[in-house]
Amino acid sequence: MAIEHVDVLIVGAGLSGIGAAYHLQAHCPGKTYAILEARPRLGGTWDLFRYPGIRSDSDMYTLGYSFKPWVDRKAIADGPSILRYMTSVANDNKIAQRIRYGLKVRSAAWSSAEAAWTVEAEKAETGETVRLRCNFLYGCSGYYNYDEGYTPDFPGRERFQGRFVHPQHWPEDLDYAGKKVVIIGSGATAVTLVPEMAKTAGHVTMLQRSPTYVISRPGEDKLANWMNKWLPLKLAYGITRWKNVILGMIFFQLSRRRPEKVKSKIIELLKKQLGPGFDVAKHFTPSYNPWDQRVCLVPDGDMFKMLRAGKASVATDHIETFTETSIKLKSGEELEADIIVSATGLKLLFLGGMTLSVDGKPVNQAETYNYRGMMYSDVPNLVTAFGYTNASWTLKADLTAERVCRTLNYMDRHGYKQCTPRMNDPEVKPEPFIDFSSGYVQRALADFPKQGSKRPWKLYQNYFLDILGLRFGRIDDGVMEFAKPRASAATTPEARQAA
Repeated sequence: MAIEHVDVLIVGAGLSGIGAAYHLQAHCPGKTYAILEARPRLGGTWDLFRYPGIRSDSDMYTLGYSFKPWVDRKAIADGPSILRYMTSVANDNKIAQRIRYGLKVRSAAWSSAEAAWTVEAEKAETGETVRLRCNFLYGCSGYYNYDEGYTPDFPGRERFQGRFVHPQHWPEDLDYAGKKVVIIGSGATAVTLVPEMAKTAGHVTMLQRSPTYVISRPGEDKLANWMNKWLPLKLAYGITRWKNVILGMIFFQLSRRRPEKVKSKIIELLKKQLGPGFDVAKHFTPSYNPWDQRVCLVPDGDMFKMLRAGKASVATDHIETFTETSIKLKSGEELEADIIVSATGLKLLFLGGMTLSVDGKPVNQAETYNYRGMMYSDVPNLVTAFGYTNASWTLKADLTAERVCRTLNYMDRHGYKQCTPRMNDPEVKPEPFIDFSSGYVQRALADFPKQGSKRPWKLYQNYFLDILGLRFGRIDDGVMEFAKPRASAATTPEARQAA
């Protein structure tokens, strides 16, 4: 039986996958492609997470696609609005019809003789294995485990008699109206949940081991809304996008070069927003510098309003044990709870857990080097979309898709079938894939590829540098090896079909 073949196989129908499909259609119109999605719907993160108040922590003028203007008034958008935006892109560009749902990719095997990947996916409904072949494999499944989030081994958890939930799998029947809620964590999910749940809960306590940098930002971009009214839509979108990119980069660079000054300014603003009597030093002054971990965004100061109103509070302490009705802290304080939410982060997972092999040899991704933030040493015709840690994910995903299309067109012009980054520079030193001190990153780094100490193996987390390198840099850069493997008569598609 013949195995279906496409030129490009995209894994994942989230922000990256839909964007990749658009770029392929626009810039490589002769290429056939399909998208495999493990879930029953498109959307990725924005379909999976259903917890109260789910929203972006980046503005939609940079989280949105370069080719699709964001027209809603809110710059910091809620999850359902983002999902509608993605769905409209998929439907309007006939991408949705290329998505095959309920197929979880388990493995991919590369054959140099055939210049093709054989991909095995598992049907969610039956467990049946489905095989496809492609010349180019494009991983757009993100970087975390969709099946489960990270939950620490809390002492005494089994004793707790109330509801215990993780935001990654929010129960539809959870009624928190009038209830005492404790949210464990201090990251983006926690600072989103606190103000939303506090609207109807009896009281919400955010319990953190250590503080996180939190800054307020207007939920609407007034300048963008004004330009949308008076300027052509694409022009207004482009101006706002670049304005926000530049402001974000300035903030990041200042944080790196003058961390104490930036830290002092953030704390000063927090004191004004929280008012006298709130212990900002204890609850909102981290021990690390800004952008050593991601800075959390509070649109329109919503969490600060709930703290000032007494509807929410912050406890900075360590957990000693859960009891039947509370969390007992090491300080001796006890937090009563009807509901405990473990907003304790994600589990990172490279390529969605897919196993790889090249010419029969298993690939250990931890031994590979990341090339330009998108490919891997000695692994042919494989690209993954990874966004920025210090800016919107889609900025980098868009640039990666552009580079993929440039590479495919270059290979077609020269008759190449295979492209492989080769690490042949003895001066390159290994560095961690992500330079972030967050716990969820540190727990998984050993299983991720390395980056190198110099270009093109270095991840600079810099949009301007990536524009130069990915959009305008040479395809044949002396590091990428191109080849024209000749399939034997026994391994051509025609021979396999006849067999």
